[in-house]
Formats: sequence, structure tokens, C-alpha cells
Amino acid sequence: MLHITGLFASLFGLLVIILAYKVVVFRRTKKVGLGDNGDTQGQLVIRTHANAVEYLPLLLILMGIYEINGGNHLVLYVFGVLSFIGIIWHAFGLSKSAGVSSGRFYGTALTWLTIVVFAVLNMINFALNL
Repeated sequence: MLHITGLFASLFGLLVIILAYKVVVFRRTKKVGLGDNGDTQGQLVIRTHANAVEYLPLLLILMGIYEINGGNHLVLYVFGVLSFIGIIWHAFGLSKSAGVSSGRFYGTALTWLTIVVFAVLNMINFALNL
């Protein structure tokens, strides 16, 4: 069973809906059907949503593989929380500025770190079970 991954998938799912809602609000307010119509704020909300949608599936797949193969629950919780913080931090930073920001930098770093950790742990698990 994937209880821990399921918890984080649910949290991430709610976050993606919140980010998607911001895109819908932009589109309805600015009457934009597709794209961003050159609107900087529109570009930011669309990219913020897209970033989460790009990274979360891979992260959750790696978490799920780690969990289903008997991974340490504390590791799952710790890195699940870190990834959640990272995605929120990145979303907040990107939604405020298209330029360099601490939110974008540290949010991206945490997200990448968790993906790398689960990828490496899964490879170690594979090597140990050859």
C-alpha cells in the first residue's frame, strides 16, 4: 500500500488545483482563451502551475516506487514534507517575480533534491536486490 505517497499525492493534488484556479481567474479576468496574451502576470501564473505539473508526477512516481519497495517511512515523510515546502516556495517565488528570487531558487533546490534522493535510493535498493 502507498499510504504515505498517497498522502503527499493528495496534498500536491490540492496544490495543483489552487494553482490551476489562479490560471482560470487570470483567463476569465483578462478574457484570454489560450496562452497569456502577452500579459506578464498571466505568464507567471501559467508557468507556476506548469512547473508544479512538470515536476510532481516524477516525484510521486519515485516516492511510490520507494515506498512500495519497503522504503523507510521516516525518509518518505521527511522528504515528502521537504518537497511540499519546495513546491510551495517555488510557486510563491515564481508567482511574484519572473526574475531571480529566493523562493524560486530554494524551492527549485528542494524539489530537485527530493527527486535526486528518491532516484538514488531507488537505484541503491535495486542494486542491493540484484
